[in-house]
Amino acid sequence: MRHILRLSLLLSLAATPLLSQQAAGPVQQRAVLVTGASSGIGRKIAELLASQGHFVYAGARKPADIEELSKIRNMQGVKLDVTVASDIAAAVETVRKGGRGLHGVVNNAGIAILSPLVQTDEKEMASIFDVNVHGPYRITKAFAPLLVESKGRVVTVSSISGILSGGFFGPYSMTKHAVEAFGDALAVEMGPLGVRSSLIEPGNFRSDIGRTTKTQVEAAATRAVGSPFEAGMKRLVTVMDNYETYPEPDAVAEAASHALFSDVPKRRYMVVSNEREASVTINKAIEELVQLNQSQKFSYDREVLIRKLDSTLARIR
Repeated sequence: MRHILRLSLLLSLAATPLLSQQAAGPVQQRAVLVTGASSGIGRKIAELLASQGHFVYAGARKPADIEELSKIRNMQGVKLDVTVASDIAAAVETVRKGGRGLHGVVNNAGIAILSPLVQTDEKEMASIFDVNVHGPYRITKAFAPLLVESKGRVVTVSSISGILSGGFFGPYSMTKHAVEAFGDALAVEMGPLGVRSSLIEPGNFRSDIGRTTKTQVEAAATRAVGSPFEAGMKRLVTVMDNYETYPEPDAVAEAASHALFSDVPKRRYMVVSNEREASVTINKAIEELVQLNQSQKFSYDREVLIRKLDSTLARIR
């Protein structure tokens, strides 16, 4: 009898870990859609998330890019042009049929147009807004039901140009300022539904958008010959020649991962590669605060402004 009891105990102990594993079940892979994933920042984000074990629906336009992305473990290339309604609808259906749900969307697809505002062709202006502003709006709207269901995340890649603006950056900065408003409004509206919204503001990093923009800037500089903007555009062409010296956007991808999966995602992630970019951006935000406060009916003095700053620093950690 004693041997039977001992054998029963051993069998019970041996079975316990197995039962625990069965109860816990396999860890479910969380799925994320990344737009503009064929190169640059989008590619870095997609690759990092896939390497972390998440499943990535990687949006791209060219068949060759889609095929290449699909060869990466934990990744499926998806035909997705953020300006084409049929592509977006098909992508939603692809994600639904995938059966993984959707934890997050990374609105990364974007283009840049740099030129004097008064010399920018209206079609170019419409094009950059179609991709950079209407694109995130369309994608987020289309995937909103899945995101609400998962209480997921929306991460939108903005730029420090969403805070700054300057000569010849008007068209691009206009779209990125709009993206900042998009991210903030989305956070307020979707937060009560369990969906968190974050913005990423990269500085200068190496990407295909830089190479493409260089070609566009050279064309704009040619159009500016003989105009008051000729000298400025020539200087901008020289600046664009340095684009290949910028660092790879690994830090931007890390920020996107944090925004997607941290228990405490930040509303904004400024990611720059040097102190000057950080200083210029923060100084611009302070300058706007001072300009807003200057000589208006309800202006605050320095002491009150400092108290407001201290209060905000204490609230946002």
